[in-house]
Amino acid sequence: MDIREEFLRFFESKNHDRVASAPLVPDDATLLFNNAGMVPFKSIFTGEVPAPHNPRATSCQTCIRAGGKHNDLENVGYTARHHTFFEMLGNFSFGNYFKEDAIDYAWEFITEVMKFPKEKLWVTVHESDDEAEMLWQKHVSLDRIMRLGDKDNFWQMGDTGPCGPCSEIFFDQGAESFSGPEDYMGGDGDRFLEIWNLVFMQYERSADGKLTPLPKPSIDTGMGLERVVAISEGVTSNYSSSLFMPIIKKVEALIGKEYVYASGASYRVIADHIRTVLFLLAQGVNFSNEGRGYVLRRILRRAVRHGYLLGFSEPFMHKLVDTVVAIMGKEYDYLALKSNAVKEQIELEEARFFKTIASGIELFNAELENTKEVFSGEVAFKLYDTFGFPLDLTEDMLREKDLKLDSAKFEELMSEQRTRAKAAWKGSGDDAVHGDFKELLEKFGENSFVGYESTKQKSKVLALLDESYHHAEKLSSGTNGWVFLDITPFYAQSGGQCGDSGELAGFAKVSDTKKFFGLNLSQILVEKELKVGDEVEAVVDISRGEITKHHSATHLLHAVLFDVLGDHISQAGSLVEATRLRFDFSHPKALSHAELVEIETRINYEIMRGISANTEVMSIDEAKKSGAKAQFGEKYGDEVRVVSFGDTSIEFCGGVHVDNSAVIGSFIITKESGVSAGVRRIEAVCGHAAYEHFTQQRVLIKEIEAEVKNLDVMAGISRLKSNITELKKELHDAQNSIKTDIKIEQINGVSVVVDELANGDIKEKIDELKNQNEKLCAILFQVKDDKVMMAAGVKNSDAKAGDWIKHIAPLLGGGGGGRADFAQAGGKDITKLQEAKAEALKYITGILS
Repeated sequence: MDIREEFLRFFESKNHDRVASAPLVPDDATLLFNNAGMVPFKSIFTGEVPAPHNPRATSCQTCIRAGGKHNDLENVGYTARHHTFFEMLGNFSFGNYFKEDAIDYAWEFITEVMKFPKEKLWVTVHESDDEAEMLWQKHVSLDRIMRLGDKDNFWQMGDTGPCGPCSEIFFDQGAESFSGPEDYMGGDGDRFLEIWNLVFMQYERSADGKLTPLPKPSIDTGMGLERVVAISEGVTSNYSSSLFMPIIKKVEALIGKEYVYASGASYRVIADHIRTVLFLLAQGVNFSNEGRGYVLRRILRRAVRHGYLLGFSEPFMHKLVDTVVAIMGKEYDYLALKSNAVKEQIELEEARFFKTIASGIELFNAELENTKEVFSGEVAFKLYDTFGFPLDLTEDMLREKDLKLDSAKFEELMSEQRTRAKAAWKGSGDDAVHGDFKELLEKFGENSFVGYESTKQKSKVLALLDESYHHAEKLSSGTNGWVFLDITPFYAQSGGQCGDSGELAGFAKVSDTKKFFGLNLSQILVEKELKVGDEVEAVVDISRGEITKHHSATHLLHAVLFDVLGDHISQAGSLVEATRLRFDFSHPKALSHAELVEIETRINYEIMRGISANTEVMSIDEAKKSGAKAQFGEKYGDEVRVVSFGDTSIEFCGGVHVDNSAVIGSFIITKESGVSAGVRRIEAVCGHAAYEHFTQQRVLIKEIEAEVKNLDVMAGISRLKSNITELKKELHDAQNSIKTDIKIEQINGVSVVVDELANGDIKEKIDELKNQNEKLCAILFQVKDDKVMMAAGVKNSDAKAGDWIKHIAPLLGGGGGGRADFAQAGGKDITKLQEAKAEALKYITGILS
């Protein structure tokens, strides 16, 4: 049985509109990821936008809980039901039906469609909800209805706003499988498994905690697909179901070790995490060191760590992608389309981390030499924070040596890091915008955009908003605000293209244009008092022409990259402005000079061909059949706009473009760089910006010619390079000619050096002394820029350079360390140099005597 499809069809039969799963990255600055089925409908529940024409909806929403308030990451693999990625089945009522219908629908689906035994079903309601308890008694006997308090059965979106009691449905997995002390209804054991939560949104909570009944109570439900699949297949762990076992079996085959449930946490972590990594990468999130990209990186590295514990020593996660696509690709077809690019990104990130693990082990072994009983918490934290080295692996290796970890220091440093991370996190963008958008939508609906055909339009001011997005009857001269026109030629920022600027002739300057819940609003600086109802002429700025050139050039770039580099190319982000374009795409390595030249040449050829642009509005199915490229995360309706330039480029696009490729003028790549593992970036200019770039380069060449006093620039540069080489040799010879007497004394057969080096490199001098002496303990000091640098080297001696440096560096107000054979440090207090030299000799004499 396809449970997703059965669920959605069931609610369609109850007059619900099927809504596609929204992207994992939500259109909500307060959330890291979509973490529940109701998130895409949040603005409707909060009243920011009016309910849709059909106030009933159903969906199967992909969700992630890893990072932020809802974080199940550390539990994954060790319980039967926690996941970072999961699918939430839900049905929603926006002020339409309420408790009775929600309860009846849930019972009908579970017992008649899923055919779960009624005797195994239990229900909880809020302790105050007499109505829900009474309604449930139509289906369940009173002795299987439990009342619970706010912690379990009261739901709220935040400290204020919509909230209400909820009712949960549990499935009894049987006493024969679960008999622990917590395996009772209401306990924390796994015998009674919660499968569906029905939220009865009936109150508005104010800042003082007061609950006021909502005029139109709503329904929000969520049922975990993974749990329902496990029950339907007769297994007691989600990981034993058909959603996960093929992945676990693939891991078994790759490592050559049999999976045993009791000891198989690492297999389960890998099976869970590969789903999360695949979906995030396929939806355009990339590995990085901050925000969502950091969470993605941490999830992959956690999986790789567990693979390392199983015995993997080279990349393996990318080999699991095809297995996940086979399980989920039918429902989410973009997984197969992106799989090749995703595999390359994963393999690169894995390879990078496997190298990190090796570096971490090297650091671990170096510190081990200085450890007697307790391993440094600072080093353990450095292994974790700098090298991504797992703490549990550090602890396992210490147990093998019968050593303990300074856990208190490690936790102290971790706590400091969490505090810094929390202070740095700013969500997915700016603070969430709140304003009078709902009223505008209810009163006027979405305004009409005519900017494809015209850059001037006679319009009427339907509404004005102040800087806080609240209604204003008028805006005075010199003030900032937002204008809502009945018909607008201004393009709102979308799909990477910046919003239009311009003017309301004689009234205001337009600095930007954005969309808020479908409303096209322009940001204005008022020059002459503007009132609701005024007739104005909206004029788009001339820079629009340059924006269209860069946007059309971006489409050509996308197409040419596909041809030159291969069909694994997938857009990972873009920016289109009047003076530049930026395009991010999946590709495993930096582009060669030859590739960049070919890409630039081919795009300029397409420009010179003078290809006419063609725009068609068609059904989304027709658009896909035409071969048009779509960008994941963009919202497409039943009908889409397709922009093509002959057979060179065909893309879904709502942006503005040139009428003919020749208008672009020319295309110049200004930079190629890496964004993250497996993602590259090309920056380019065209149109007037390309001309400006050319003139700047010409001026630069003229300046170089003047500097080298030679019209042949390359000859002049060659002459300078030759002069530099000669000067470097002269400097090197001069430094070597300076006498650097190093005092060497013997202590018990060991050559000992404690001295100051005036010139040269102290590390190179240490190496030189090692080559000249069979047994050596040397420490050299050098004053540079009012600081003291020091280096220590040890050869064939019981002394340790790292300990020696750690002992001396604090005397100079500094710190440092290193290996047993070599260490270095820096200090700030040069007045203590003689004292430090004396102490260094005293210390090493004590070691060697």
